[in-house]
Amino acid sequence: MLFTDRADAGSRLAEALRHLEGEDPVVLGLPRGGVPVAFQVARALHAPLDVIVVRKLGVPYQRELGFGAIGEGGVRVISDDIVRRGRLDESDLASVEHAEAAELARQAERFRAGRQRLPLDGRTAIVVDDGVATGATAAAACEVARAQGAARVVLAVPVAPPDAAERLRTALDEFVCLSTPFAFSAVGEWYRDFSQTPDDEVVSLLAQAAEGPGASEGTPEGPAADEDVEQEVAIDAAGVRLTGDLMVPAGAGAVVMFAHGSGSSRHSPRNRLVAAALNDAGLGTLLFDLLTPAEENNRAKVFDIDTLAGRLADATGWLRGRTAGQIGYFGASTGAAAALQAAAGSGADVGAVVSRGGRPDLAGPHLSGVRAPTLLIVGGNDTMVIELNRAAQTALRCENQLEIVPGATHLFEEPGALQQVADLARDWFLTHLVKQV
Repeated sequence: MLFTDRADAGSRLAEALRHLEGEDPVVLGLPRGGVPVAFQVARALHAPLDVIVVRKLGVPYQRELGFGAIGEGGVRVISDDIVRRGRLDESDLASVEHAEAAELARQAERFRAGRQRLPLDGRTAIVVDDGVATGATAAAACEVARAQGAARVVLAVPVAPPDAAERLRTALDEFVCLSTPFAFSAVGEWYRDFSQTPDDEVVSLLAQAAEGPGASEGTPEGPAADEDVEQEVAIDAAGVRLTGDLMVPAGAGAVVMFAHGSGSSRHSPRNRLVAAALNDAGLGTLLFDLLTPAEENNRAKVFDIDTLAGRLADATGWLRGRTAGQIGYFGASTGAAAALQAAAGSGADVGAVVSRGGRPDLAGPHLSGVRAPTLLIVGGNDTMVIELNRAAQTALRCENQLEIVPGATHLFEEPGALQQVADLARDWFLTHLVKQV
């Protein structure tokens, strides 16, 4: 599993932690790289965010070997076994601990900018990092959280090697990890962008989270809520670079992602007309291509719904790290099947789906797993597709509706037909997306 950046990793990790939302957790990011990941987790779980500052205590003559760790509040976790085997005396312990305590205090003051540490007494602490190699620092952070009073400690990371994951899984209350690749050499190789996280970014994210739930809804890369954003974006989906056009009106309560079908692209005038109607109604849109230019003429790729749905799900994770509101899908032709299959995926959090002249039947057994309210729009003269949509409708277990546009064919090229599609889609998304924000 390849992550675009830490925001993307955090959005995906948050979905795997949804079961903890009801436990009123505190999310703790390990500085520095763990904080952007933790920010997304805290935002999704509506949980407070803090930094957990831990300093490993290394054996004087072998610094990489830790004999313990210290945390804020005078927390001290010592391995008596390593102290004994290393023949360390009190002066050795004191000198190392004194130096690390000074650095710990400096970092804590720098990151929090004068705010108090969040109390953990009796609460569930979710310790988050951007990945682990050996897991030593993350494990020490968990011990510190426990010593600070946490009743339950969960370690959550996007990626870890299998051996470290196994050790951590048996040592903690819960260990959540999205990927444990065997060919693991470094955390950074599983990120497209693993640039260093500066102190200033950590300070900014913690400040945003401390301002309250509304402040935590954004991201450092995301658009400001009080201004329109219109930009071309690049999305990494399963290692494939996809290009898209993002339009988010000021104050948008939701963003609709367009899944284009066979013979179409983000430049399709039909989809752009619908997108413009959604923008006029205050909804954001992301039009992007699920296939690369080299793949578009390959019919097998066009009908590879598993691949299309997987890329849509990855792109959704990318978008979720950059927008605050609900996300909806607008699918056309084979793109409709991809949208429905992605919406049925484990952990999918999609607010509504609209299918235009779609082939929902191609989503097959996934239809029964769709939970998002779904609108199927078909042209009245597109008789074969009408029957396919009716059959698919019987398989859906979610709220759903079939709308037939009289006199329209598959591409809705007849006068006024496409405007009817736009109006139907707009009303459906406004009803089922914005009311949930």
